[in-house]
Amino acid sequence: MLKYQNQTRLLVAVDCIIFGFDGNKLKILLIKRGLEPKKDHWSLMGGFVQPAESTDEAAKRVLKQLTGLDGVYLEQFYTFSAKDRDPIERTISVAYFALIDIHQYEKQISEEYHAEWFQLDQIPELIFDHSQMVAMAREKLRYKAALHPLLFELLPVKFTLPLLQSLFEDVYETNFDKGNFSRKIISTGLLIKQKDKDKTNSKKGAFYYKLDKKHYKKNFHAVLKFIPNLNNHLEVEK
Repeated sequence: MLKYQNQTRLLVAVDCIIFGFDGNKLKILLIKRGLEPKKDHWSLMGGFVQPAESTDEAAKRVLKQLTGLDGVYLEQFYTFSAKDRDPIERTISVAYFALIDIHQYEKQISEEYHAEWFQLDQIPELIFDHSQMVAMAREKLRYKAALHPLLFELLPVKFTLPLLQSLFEDVYETNFDKGNFSRKIISTGLLIKQKDKDKTNSKKGAFYYKLDKKHYKKNFHAVLKFIPNLNNHLEVEK
């Protein structure tokens, strides 16, 4: 087999930042690393790209090993290539972020990796450059969520406006006036009101809504008007 001469071989890995929403807080899924160095330290879920795989295929494999899930929203967002990022061998890591509804999939999380959900303000010390990966993935999520309906991937199919507001507030670290938020999000035309209610927190209850998938591409730009500090998120991405 032909090979390029006089070239150094490098390892390529993937790391997955798995975001989940529990109805109150945005969280990420971490595992206990199973090999040296840094064995038993907290880590993102990752692995080496195999010869017959693309990086996308490797990320999907890694995600399924941990969560048992196929078809999860998964997006490549950056390649980490600092020469000293892995103390054992020169390893380039292609990072992805995934979005899942914690309540829908929590029973499928593999116990093999000692996985645990952490709030973003309570993340323990992570190995290598994984803290940098998490910070960059969170900013990428904010940017993308301002332009595309990504945050709905974190919600159940039916959701209430208070639940949706809680998610937006946690992602963007802000507070919205309840009445203004409800009026603005309804005015976007993105949501379809359901006949049933969630009466978990009150007798009156809150109506369920669904995302109007048929028309969201046409209407989603309307969400831009109430994303806080939108220009800051767009500038970070440039």
